[in-house]
This record gives sequence, structure tokens and C-alpha cells, in this order.
Amino acid sequence: MTPERESTRERGPAGATATARTRAARLDQPGPRRRRILPEWDPEAFGRLSEKIARFLGTGRFIVWMTVVIVLWVLWNIAAPSFLRFDQYPFIFLTLMLSLQASYAAPLILLAQNRQADRDRVNLEQDRKQNERSIADTEYLTREIAALRMGLGEVATRDWIRSELQDLVRDLESRRHRDGQIVFPAEGAERPPGRDPENG
Repeated sequence: MTPERESTRERGPAGATATARTRAARLDQPGPRRRRILPEWDPEAFGRLSEKIARFLGTGRFIVWMTVVIVLWVLWNIAAPSFLRFDQYPFIFLTLMLSLQASYAAPLILLAQNRQADRDRVNLEQDRKQNERSIADTEYLTREIAALRMGLGEVATRDWIRSELQDLVRDLESRRHRDGQIVFPAEGAERPPGRDPENG
């Protein structure tokens, strides 16, 4: 084996490693579009359409129209001339049509119910989170109010100061009557000289 062939084999990896390296080197580019056998559709649009159909099937208008169609179908196939009748007495074609309508209506109604259940689940989850936030806020406010009450218990209020001042004045008045001394010098200075307040 010549050295040129050996160097060629060492330079380029072959097999699965080469394919993997080529794919890894091209990750920055979008891959080729895969061919689909089934047609593609928008699930959201299909779900909205199914909800509209399910809402219509649950109305009185649909029941009235379906009743009118069935009555006209039966009357036509009974009273019309025989060459114009397209569904004879057992009304097999009518039964087939009603079965077809029911077979499509049931999955559409189930799909609409599933979408409504998903919406209800999301709403319930949001309500639960909102309730948790409300409970946390209420607990926080309760703790803050309790802390304020504890702090206000040590603060002198206006009523407490008034009651303390009234007690002090009563105490001073009682001392004044007991000792016969002027407790408040300003009162003695305001009186006219030579008049005793007790004798009037």
C-alpha cells in the first residue's frame, strides 16, 4: 500500500461518522421539508369550527329544521308519485343519513367539550393561584395589623394623657385643700389683695 492511499484514508472519515459530521455541521440550516401523506390543518381553527357546529346542534333551531326535513322527506316518499320517490317505505336512506349525521355530531360535540374542559381547567388554575395570592396578602395584612396594634399599645394616646392629667390635677387639688398652700402661684397672683378665696 502506498503512502498516498494511507494519507487519503486518514483525511476523510467514511460511513456513519461522515454522515453524522455532515449533519452536525449543517445544524444552522433548516432541514428538508418532510412529505406528508395526510393533509395538514390548523387544530385551533378546526376546534373553533367544531365548537360552532356543536353550539348549533344544541339549539332549538337545529331540532326544528331537522324535524321539518324529516317530515318533508317522509311525506314526499309517501305521497309523491312512485317514479318521484327516492326512498321507499322503510326509509333506509333516511336512516342512513341520520346515522351519518349522528356519527359526525358525536365526535364534534366531544371535541367541543374537551376544549371547554381545557378552558375550565386553565380558569380553575388561575382562580386557585389568585386565591393563594389573596390568602397570602390577607395573612400579610393581618400580621401587619397585629404588629401595629402591639406598637400602638406602647404609645400614649390622647385619652390616656387626659386621664393622667386629670388624676394629677385631682391629686394637686387634694394637697392644696389639705395643706392650705397655694399649689398654683398664678392663681394667687390673679386674686385681688385682702380677699380669702375660701370665705368668698
